[in-house]
Amino acid sequence: MPPARFPFLEGPTPLAMAHRGGAIEHVENTAPAFEACVAMGYRYLETDVRATADGVLVAFHDAVLDRVTDRTGRIDALPWSEVKQALIGGREPVLALEDLLTAWPDVRVNIDVKTAGVLAPLAALIRRTGTLDRVCLASFSDARVAAARRLLGPDLCTSLGPKGVAALRLSSYSPRAAGLVRIQAGCAQVPLELGGRPLVDERFLAAAHERSLQVHVWTVDDPAEAHRLLDLGVDGILTDRPAMLRDVYAERGVWSAA
Repeated sequence: MPPARFPFLEGPTPLAMAHRGGAIEHVENTAPAFEACVAMGYRYLETDVRATADGVLVAFHDAVLDRVTDRTGRIDALPWSEVKQALIGGREPVLALEDLLTAWPDVRVNIDVKTAGVLAPLAALIRRTGTLDRVCLASFSDARVAAARRLLGPDLCTSLGPKGVAALRLSSYSPRAAGLVRIQAGCAQVPLELGGRPLVDERFLAAAHERSLQVHVWTVDDPAEAHRLLDLGVDGILTDRPAMLRDVYAERGVWSAA
């Protein structure tokens, strides 16, 4: 496994990340969900970021409140005074991202940047809270990843954007494509499949590790799949079933490194 190029990645591998605080086992993206994961021993949490109409950042996946709360409406069209009254699962309030970032000084947070509009306030929040070394920013947009690096500088850990992942996949098959991969990221955070085809295999891992990129796979909720990926040599796993992944790591004798 490659040496960590950013403080965020310095935890002993394989990393274990609780996706949305463990969205299958807990009420997703809520304070009790993250608290339960930290109590379990997790030191890597994953969440999403949205901004309210008045610029308050929240740990929330969807653009609208409708799916997971007892209220409706677009988050970016509502003030924080209204959003904070919504109850996720009918019982837990929407969590301000600042509260998550500052809750545990030894916990690292992987943040999926959902829109370009959150970047400026997110950069300001990271600077104000002094959490640059404890965050990794990810996005389904290469432009948002690049903008985050411009705002926060070369010490920011990011994952590869979609084009970067595609270039890495291509380079794993053709040495002539190696120049397509522009390495500024610290990791490739990828699904099991891309376009209906398996993505994470020995070739992909080798291409990533040759470039000192860790490979984290999402979202893995089956223990047999987790074992297979760990046998393959992935550097981290994101899961909606944190108790399951803890048990897999414990069975392999690596939970203390999670």
